[in-house]
This record gives sequence, C-alpha cells and structure tokens, in this order.
Amino acid sequence: MTREPEALVRETLEEYGALVRGWLPDYLPKGAPAAWLYDLLPDYPDRGGKMMRPSLCLASARAFGASLDEALLTAVSIELLHNALLIHDDIEDESLERRGKPALNAAYGVPLALNVGDALALASLRPLAENVRWLGPRLAGQVFAETERMAWETVEGQALELGWRRDNTERVEDADYLKMVMKKTCWLATIHPLRMGALIATRGQADLDALTRLGFFLGAAFQIQDDVLNLEPDAAYGKEINGDLYEGKRTLMLIHVARLAAPDERRRLMQFLARPRLKRSQREVAWIRGLMQRFGSLDYASGVARGLAGAALHEHEAVFGALPDGRDKQFIAALAGWIFRRN
Repeated sequence: MTREPEALVRETLEEYGALVRGWLPDYLPKGAPAAWLYDLLPDYPDRGGKMMRPSLCLASARAFGASLDEALLTAVSIELLHNALLIHDDIEDESLERRGKPALNAAYGVPLALNVGDALALASLRPLAENVRWLGPRLAGQVFAETERMAWETVEGQALELGWRRDNTERVEDADYLKMVMKKTCWLATIHPLRMGALIATRGQADLDALTRLGFFLGAAFQIQDDVLNLEPDAAYGKEINGDLYEGKRTLMLIHVARLAAPDERRRLMQFLARPRLKRSQREVAWIRGLMQRFGSLDYASGVARGLAGAALHEHEAVFGALPDGRDKQFIAALAGWIFRRN
C-alpha cells in the first residue's frame, strides 16, 4: 500500500540516515593531536542533519535494483564530504551557527575549523577506496571519477558565489543564479547521489544525463526553498536568521529586489553589499526585508521553486516510470513535495 508522502520521506530518511551514521565512525580516524583535530572530526556529523544526500544515493541504487551493501560506502563518502564542505562554507560565509549550535569557526577559530574540514574531505576518500572490494576495480574507478567531477562542479559553483560577493557584482540574473546553484548545490545534494545509485546498480548502463536533469530540478527547488527559510524560518531552522543577507549572498530574492528597485534604492542596496559583514546593520537588513515584501520577492522565489519541483516530478517519471514500483522510487518522487514541508 502506498504510504502518505511526508511519512514515507521521514521514515526513509530515518532508516537510511541511521544506517549511514552507523558507518561514519569507521572512517573517522583517531589519534594525536586529539583536542585540535581528531576529537573535532565527528562534531558536524554528530549534529545530525536530514541525511538527504546519502539517502538519495541508496534509494536510487535500490530503485534500479542494487542492494544496500553495494551503494553504502558511496553514500558514506557523500555524507562525509558534505560535512567537510559545510565547515568550509561556514568559514567562507563567516557563519555563526550550524544545526542549532555555534559554527566550528565561531567555536574554535578559522584555522582549526579549516583544518578539520580538510581532514573530513580526506576521510571521505576512504570508503571510496574500499569500494573496490564491493564493486570491483572498474566500477569503483567510475564512482571515483564521478566523485571527482562532482567536487570540481561544487568548487566552481562556490567560486561563482564568492566572486559575486568579492567584486560586489550588481548584474546577476536568475539564469546566473541557477547556474551557480546547479554547480554549488545540485551536484552534491541531488545530481551526484542519483547518478551514483544508478551507476552502481546498472554497472554503468543507466542514462546519467536524465538523472542530471532530475537532480538539477530537485536540487534547485531545494536550494531556493532553503534561501526562503533563511528569511522566514520554521521552529526547527538551525542556521542564523537573515544570515544570507548579512553574508551578502545573491539569492533569488535579492536578485529580484535589485531588478525591481528604483535607482536610488539599488545604489543603497549595493552600498550595503559592499560593506564587510560586521558593518551590515540590522536596520539595513530590515530595510531590505521591507523591499522584498513590497516587491513580493519571497512569493516570486517560492513560485520558481514550485515550478522546478513540478519539473522534477516530470523528469522522475521519465527516469523511473518504467521501473518496478516500490518505496525507493516513491521516496524520490515524494522529495519534490517534502522540500516545502520539511521541518
């Protein structure tokens, strides 16, 4: 019997998340210096998170007919790299909070946090090396090559966002934002997990381009909704409220405001974005929030996100429609609605 979509997503994330979390400690080495490195490696992984990325990898593999064991090490690697990049993101954004606690850079300083992020990135390679035992050298090599591609896409996307902020780029269009999101967010969050599950299950025979399209639509909807939540969070939101504005991020809402603002308002907005984070005042943030309300920028972004989620459902049917029905196939489809109701 088909379960209610939100319950299906919750149960699948809990089950697959617990499975991956159980394996994470095996790939987090211990040693000296403990207090300044090894004791800090589990910090972000132990804070929880929704485990969407590794769960999507496992669900894709299962939907295409693989066993959990075949995809498990790849899912573990994805989760370790995700946590490594969260640490780097928090440093680059000067974030104060992550998952309801002080960000690692805020608690221990940038140098130690940066080194821990580097170490977690190294740790993410360890399960990929062990993939040879489960998948054989040829397929394990393909998984590694795909992982390298995903990592390059991710850092290119991060460079776009950081470059816009560094140069205080005024003319950023919706298409520019979506290109950045595809690289920075979608490749690690949705495209790579979907592709890896299918690659492993079909031994390289799946149409990975179709999974890229699905992953883009799903991941872009996820990111835009995440940006909206930064401004209008629910009770479970674990990051700094309005943090994207203090960090000067070119979200779809900010791009929308800059496009519709009068020349004097746009000048004031760009002057705000030109200042260092610590000199961006609460009063100015409130003024920008007022502009967003006047122009309907949050509603605009939410509408774009819902359109992308609808496109994701269309692509899901194209990719998974001919496969046998089951929980994993339903879970991937249900994510398109869960994005807007997650808590």
